[in-house]
Amino acid sequence: MDFEYSPKTKELQARLQKFMDDHIYPSEATYDAQQAANTKSGNRWQPLKIIEDLKPKAREAGLWNLFLPVDSAHASGYKGAGLTNQEYAPLAEIMGRVPWSSEVFNCSAPDTGNMETLARYGSDEIKSRWLKPLLEGQIRSAFAMTEPEVASSDATNICTRIEKQGDHYIVNGHKWWISGAGDPRCNVFITMGKTDPDAPRHSQQSMIVIPSDTPGIRIVRPLNVMGYDDAPHGHMEMYFENVKVPAGNILLGEGRGFEIAQGRLGPGRIHHCMRLIGLAERALELMCRRAMSRTAFGKTVAQQTVTQERIAEARCKIDMARLLTLKAAWIMDLAGNKVARTEIAMIKVVAPTMACQVIDWAMQVHGGGGMCDDFPLASAYAHARTLRFADGPDEVHRNAIAKWELGKYGAYGRDAEPAVTRGG
Repeated sequence: MDFEYSPKTKELQARLQKFMDDHIYPSEATYDAQQAANTKSGNRWQPLKIIEDLKPKAREAGLWNLFLPVDSAHASGYKGAGLTNQEYAPLAEIMGRVPWSSEVFNCSAPDTGNMETLARYGSDEIKSRWLKPLLEGQIRSAFAMTEPEVASSDATNICTRIEKQGDHYIVNGHKWWISGAGDPRCNVFITMGKTDPDAPRHSQQSMIVIPSDTPGIRIVRPLNVMGYDDAPHGHMEMYFENVKVPAGNILLGEGRGFEIAQGRLGPGRIHHCMRLIGLAERALELMCRRAMSRTAFGKTVAQQTVTQERIAEARCKIDMARLLTLKAAWIMDLAGNKVARTEIAMIKVVAPTMACQVIDWAMQVHGGGGMCDDFPLASAYAHARTLRFADGPDEVHRNAIAKWELGKYGAYGRDAEPAVTRGG
């Protein structure tokens, strides 16, 4: 593996870092103020003006749809940056330093995964109706998989029913942790459910595209994440109640849900890990600056041995996570998501755990300030901790890694399936 970034990536890195310095970091206070104003007025789910104002600037700077890989760009007929996973990694890391910044560049979840899914598996009609406006940043989307009644860490438990009736499907189910469903711009749900409960275990599930204005969709409430409701993005509990969808909205055909999920969640997982590395880097930076500016017991906090140990350990952990993530991206580019399944599972365990630890140490150095929103660490910790569930809990990925490792020495584990889960 060549650890050197390509000239294309280096050039984009420089442009992206400049955009962050010129526009994103100076706008953090404005973002918080607008979010607070929306909450006070009762409109906290409305898009924030600061993000909408920055989007045209990002497009003008050529920093739009950076996530869109070559195959998806070709399938969609839309020109993105055309980067490989390995080339995109350091850019996602930069964006990850400010969690909301990815939306400015049209590179935020769950839209990125949904756009790739629609580009690869959607019909021409679906691409025209939803993919094009998503790529243009005109609408947003949601991915409806996790359910409260079942342990969704085993996606074969998903019990939402998608039943064929003539030239339509009828969808009934209860979902939660549906990110982005509270955004008024959310125009489409990619939904996973069972079309045939009697089929073989991994052929029961299908995915279908559901317009958000279809009768029978009911949003119940936003779910808070360790005290944050994450407005205006949010994570919703919702119902599909006799939702009638044209048969042509099924993706690839009945029983292909797991296949699509693997194609969608591999890149999605690695994007999350890339962004978390950037979040951890910023936490380490804030930790160092705070430690040098505060004095306790006659010397700066930075001079305290325990602080130095934690700074050193944080540096080691971040770099190890980055290298493992780059390796996973490299294998995905070289041999595909299926071959990279072990590395993808490994980074999904390593990166969120690492970020939680580094942010926790940074909070400790900040003292009482680390617990409130005067600094971005408390919300960063909640975000990082959530990602130990999203796209699969640590335990599921560890089980898969162990089985594949055991499979090298015997029959057990050779046929283990990658985790297809969104937590729950």
